[in-house]
Amino acid sequence: MERRKAANPEEPEGSGPRRKTAKGRAAARDPATPELFAEYQRTRDPKVRERLILAHTNLVHYLARKFANRGEPVEDLVQVGMIGLINAIDRFDPTRNVRFATYATPTIVGEIRRYFRDRGWAVKVPRRLQELNLAANREIDKLTHDLNRSPTVAEIAGRLHVSEGEALEAMELGSLYELPSLDSALGEDSDDTRGVLADYVGRMDEEMERFEHRARLRDALRSLPPRERTIIELRFFGNLSQMEVAKRMNISQMHVSRLQHRALARLRDWVQKQDDA
Repeated sequence: MERRKAANPEEPEGSGPRRKTAKGRAAARDPATPELFAEYQRTRDPKVRERLILAHTNLVHYLARKFANRGEPVEDLVQVGMIGLINAIDRFDPTRNVRFATYATPTIVGEIRRYFRDRGWAVKVPRRLQELNLAANREIDKLTHDLNRSPTVAEIAGRLHVSEGEALEAMELGSLYELPSLDSALGEDSDDTRGVLADYVGRMDEEMERFEHRARLRDALRSLPPRERTIIELRFFGNLSQMEVAKRMNISQMHVSRLQHRALARLRDWVQKQDDA
């Protein structure tokens, strides 16, 4: 029986020795050998590092595609995986008898999984439950394939070695990964009353907000000396000009301007102190 050659993890799925792309052939010709790694370890030359990165880009694409269809664009996962590749190149010791792809894969996959855990969730979720959610999704795929049907919660919990309640909670957390858009359509296409989610979301009561602002303003005005409070009330509630206020109070317009400026500064300080309290 003919033995099948193991697939190279640095090549995309479906590619074989007879179907190498031009990019794959160029990578194969690039001298990304232990000698090149040894040179980078010795010199830390950025140009050598760049050659090593380009030579192993296919490995990042291959691993990123394994996380496709999980709510994040593959292009973004590739960018995250490239961070793992760079870290692996910087840490790789060519004197150890280990293939670079074998060494780099856990680092690249770790960066991608960390991206899902820390940045992909729309709502803050404990890391233990995030990891359990990812593990549950993997087991659901495996069990569906093995059983040729959708697995039960008990079967998933058995694979994860957790209680059914924990498994169910982990699976339900998937709905928190990406919140629905306010523009999401609701109802059937033929429904005349069809709307969007934003139509059913509560809004701030503007009248209540104005009431709170007026109450706060009254308290702020009470903190002013009587003459300054009178000027503010005449200017901004009575809509009088500085000249009209000056005539009514029998003082100069310049004096009104100075008192108004001082009163506004007092009001700002009062509001700031209230906010800091």
